[in-house]
Amino acid sequence: MEATLLAEKRESKGKNEARRLRASGRIPAVLYGARSEGQTPDGTSVAVDPREVMRILRSESGVNTLINLKLGETERRVMVRDYQVDPITSRLLHADFYALAMDRALQVAVPIVLKGESQGVKLQGGLLDFITRELQVECLPADIPEHIDIDVSELGLHQSVRVRDLPVNPKWKPVTDGDTMIVHVVVPRAEDAAPAAEAGAAAAGSEPEVIKKGKTDKDEEPAKK
Repeated sequence: MEATLLAEKRESKGKNEARRLRASGRIPAVLYGARSEGQTPDGTSVAVDPREVMRILRSESGVNTLINLKLGETERRVMVRDYQVDPITSRLLHADFYALAMDRALQVAVPIVLKGESQGVKLQGGLLDFITRELQVECLPADIPEHIDIDVSELGLHQSVRVRDLPVNPKWKPVTDGDTMIVHVVVPRAEDAAPAAEAGAAAAGSEPEVIKKGKTDKDEEPAKK
């Protein structure tokens, strides 16, 4: 996914300037990356619209989104390098962007998406254990995948998928160790099945409570002669 983001260069820095920006509906940000002729130098302080940045972060590609950052007369391809969110209000406070060289490979973390219903779960009563949910890959910026799909429909009990089992893709290569387990089908642990079994046994073995009529004070009082 690609997106466009407008930025304004800011000359002032510091906490007072940051508060002023946020009050005006913008946030402070910094652009990093290699300097080239006619383009923005490293460490440029800018201001951006936090709503547009959050829209990018919440998209399917998230921080891996290629952003066309427009700053004055210049335009750079960038990605979100880091960002800060208020822990109480969840409002975006600050963002860092990194200018990309489109002909240079980079390493990014890409989410893994499982497809299908495992035979080991559907027919053999196993549990699907999804261990590694992101994969580090190396590729050119334009070839960053939004996600990596893995079909688990043929995965049986005690079978697994490791990084080395993934099909070769001409646009990216995994950096994560090949022995890393991604997903496997396991036998349910005894403690997982125990609550249901105990509940059934308790229901079968329980006896109805017998309510006995107790003696009243009148019953216990000796008869008067």
